[in-house]
Amino acid sequence: MLGIELPPFLIFYLGALIALVGGATWRGPALIVVVVVSALNLWQLPSGFGLETQLMGMALKPIHIDRLSLLFGYLFHIAALISVIYSLHIKDKTQQVAAMLYAGSALGAVFAGDLLTLFIFWEMLAVTSVFLIWARRTDTAYSAGMRYLIIQVISGLLLLVGIILYFKQNGSLMFTEIGLDSIASWFMFLAFGIKCAFPFFHNWLTDAYPEATPTGTVFLSAFTTKVAVYAMARGFPGTEMLVYIGATMACFPIFFAVIENDLRRVLAYSLVNQLGFMMVGIGIGTELGINGAVAHAFNDVIFKGLLFMSMGAVLYRTGRINGSELGGLYKSMPKTAILCIVGAASISAFPLFSGFVSKSMIMSAALKEHFNIVWLLLLFASAGVFHHAGIKIPYFAFFAHDSGIRCKEAPWNMLLAMSIAATLCLAIGIFPQLLYQHLPFPTDYSAYDVSHILTQTQLLFFSALAFVWLNLKGMYPPELPSTNLDFDWMYRRPLPRLINACGRLVNRVDLTIRSRIMSIGNTLEQRLAALNSGEGVFSRTISISSMAAWMVTLLALLLIIRFF
Repeated sequence: MLGIELPPFLIFYLGALIALVGGATWRGPALIVVVVVSALNLWQLPSGFGLETQLMGMALKPIHIDRLSLLFGYLFHIAALISVIYSLHIKDKTQQVAAMLYAGSALGAVFAGDLLTLFIFWEMLAVTSVFLIWARRTDTAYSAGMRYLIIQVISGLLLLVGIILYFKQNGSLMFTEIGLDSIASWFMFLAFGIKCAFPFFHNWLTDAYPEATPTGTVFLSAFTTKVAVYAMARGFPGTEMLVYIGATMACFPIFFAVIENDLRRVLAYSLVNQLGFMMVGIGIGTELGINGAVAHAFNDVIFKGLLFMSMGAVLYRTGRINGSELGGLYKSMPKTAILCIVGAASISAFPLFSGFVSKSMIMSAALKEHFNIVWLLLLFASAGVFHHAGIKIPYFAFFAHDSGIRCKEAPWNMLLAMSIAATLCLAIGIFPQLLYQHLPFPTDYSAYDVSHILTQTQLLFFSALAFVWLNLKGMYPPELPSTNLDFDWMYRRPLPRLINACGRLVNRVDLTIRSRIMSIGNTLEQRLAALNSGEGVFSRTISISSMAAWMVTLLALLLIIRFF
């Protein structure tokens, strides 16, 4: 017990200060202490703990703790601890400071009891996280970071507009269920949706995450999208539109992940896919659906983090991450290969692994609420996940053809972080009550019944059979050096052409209008010149008597108007 109660984000911000002024040799261990102290502080906070204040007549609640926010708070501490351990070999002050500010901002966002506080930490997430991309210090990383930052700032601006309209409409800034019933709520829904990587707004994720540093990607995979999932679960539970958006998110990334060569980009597409499952659960809105979405968010941070860590270790040791350049690494990195397989089994929802006990909740909720077509789509998405994340990632990185690369095993701290994540994947999969007891709603759900186990086992078996058959027949998409565009194609092909065509049209209209105005001006000038020429009306001499007659006439007209 610490004996004092501090806002959860504050200790992380103090950790960033320590990283800024501390020496390179002890910064890493000091950050581990910071995370542990913050976790103890959170654990001792009483149930329902909150802080309230007034600002310019507005009632604010900067800190609000309930079961939903508390679970995400625990999750972010676990993710921060694993990520800090994974990055102990890093002496880059920029990454360490940015990482602590980033994790602290995520905690500030999930414990925000009002929308204004949420907005502040929402923007802090964007500003701090982009340095984990730029820290790679390549031109590609800089460009990807700029695009990432622009999209994140746009999300923040939409959120701010929604908050202003919401306050004007309701006179309150409390962050409770919002619902899609006003323009203000639509602005906030879109702001949350951008950070949730909705279809057509997802490219910031698949573009930027693979360009971050090996350690930075692990941090990125844990916080930004999960804060958005939390915000959606609190603000828009039961919004049926999310069911169909989520089903789309779960399915379309599969096709791009299968043909993608960059294995970290494969995982980025897989992250969008897993977010789709969470959106479906939130959209269903029942206690089982919300519990499933939150549980899957919890598990996804751990098993996706494990996969990103394994690929980060490969990149760190080999300098390569394309599937076409890897293979045979199980000879040099056997421990990393085994830990990667644990992550692959978890994301594929093998029984006894963490993904199974959360994904089945969402699938069950969909069937229970008669979303039968959505259930079939999620079943297809589950098979796709097994193909591109469960098989492709470990197969092409560690097995497949022998690339001839011989390197050292991952550093001890990377192996330790991956081992902690792998242990959690197994512990939650074998003892799901460890997670279920902390979910927002009490539940007696059991993932291990005959129907769930048989359905998932058959799905995995036939998916593996399909992969083997396609591979033997040479029909599985090979790992080839390539650049694949999904919705980016709209930005890079038709949109520039449309803008150029519009520009040419505007130029033509502008030239036409200019030439017409010049023609009218020239004609007017010629006519005025003619009027002032020797024979023109304005050049004629008028006698004094004629002028006097005109003046008398005008005076008479004025008198008539004045008196009659």
